[in-house]
Amino acid sequence: MNAFRFPLEKVLAWRRSELELAELKFQQLTAAVAAVDKALAELETAGIRAEILVRDWSPVCGRDLAALGNFRLHVRKKNTELAARRAECAGRLAAGRGAMLEARRRLRLLERLKQRRLEDWRIARDKELEELASESYLARWVGHPHAAGE
Repeated sequence: MNAFRFPLEKVLAWRRSELELAELKFQQLTAAVAAVDKALAELETAGIRAEILVRDWSPVCGRDLAALGNFRLHVRKKNTELAARRAECAGRLAAGRGAMLEARRRLRLLERLKQRRLEDWRIARDKELEELASESYLARWVGHPHAAGE
């Protein structure tokens, strides 16, 4: 009997590489969301530090308060920009997750098909070996004159 050969092996390999690529892209998108989250946290920290710093000054003048007000406006604007960027990254992350899960599903489908085909091949091989063994056993009995009861 011939060795097992899965005719869709190239497609299976391509699906594996497709999944690896989707997983890599998903990791990159996850890192992008994490980077935006980190920038948001740093921005919040900078705002809090500025507030604390100005409140600790004993003689506070109008320019200092004006600068703090401008910084607060800058922080709000930057926070809005980062929130919009995070929403965009989160949307791409969701799409990337969907693509990765779909690639994983298609790969598993082909892997299950390969397993089924391999099992069918093993059953056919075992049946062929059993038939060959039976024929060999019968041939041995037919070839011996004492086997027929003489």
